[in-house]
Amino acid sequence: NTSSPFRSGSRSSKTFKPKKNIPEGSHQYELLKHAEATLGSGNLRMAVMLPEGEDLNEWVAVNTVDFFNQINMLYGTITDFCTEESCPVMSAGPKYEYHWADGTNIKKPIKCSAPKYIDYLMTWVQDQLDDETLFPSKIGVPFPKNFMSVAKTILKRLFRVYAHIYHQHFDPVIQLQEEAHLNTSFKHFIFFVQEFNLIERRELAPLQELIEKLTSKDR
Repeated sequence: NTSSPFRSGSRSSKTFKPKKNIPEGSHQYELLKHAEATLGSGNLRMAVMLPEGEDLNEWVAVNTVDFFNQINMLYGTITDFCTEESCPVMSAGPKYEYHWADGTNIKKPIKCSAPKYIDYLMTWVQDQLDDETLFPSKIGVPFPKNFMSVAKTILKRLFRVYAHIYHQHFDPVIQLQEEAHLNTSFKHFIFFVQEFNLIERRELAPLQELIEKLTSKDR
């Protein structure tokens, strides 16, 4: 994607975590290319729709990996501003605070700083994406029965990183001239989760006004 602002300047390829690559030549890679091509048309509502004849699980899987990579890069550009001192709690404005639990290693939600929370969150997502039983990369390997519920949890948590960036770090985003990129990425994300009903409305509350503003022009 040559139009990405990340190509320019010294911050170019700074991702927070290693990028998750979809293997070239695979069907998922074709789907990713399809997604990129339709995104290029500028019509995000159309771009998120399930391509004809495709498997919904696979479409959700490819896009979930893509959103992980996008958020990874967006957060990577502002990590210098998101510190233990600046963000002692993981929040999205004064009304919303998140405590971390993954249900396996950390069962009881813990209060932690935003950088710590996002590190836990992105590491957890990465572990899910790397799990071949959950996100099979080989053709013909079926998705597990619980795939959609796992994908919903991943997307719900990735949303929190957008929410934190918008509420707590929007000034550096503007200084770095990342605003258009962040908005486009988030709008794509919202259209996607709306299309397939993947995140409950109450989870989206911290950015409700922004969501209405970004999506009202494209009814």
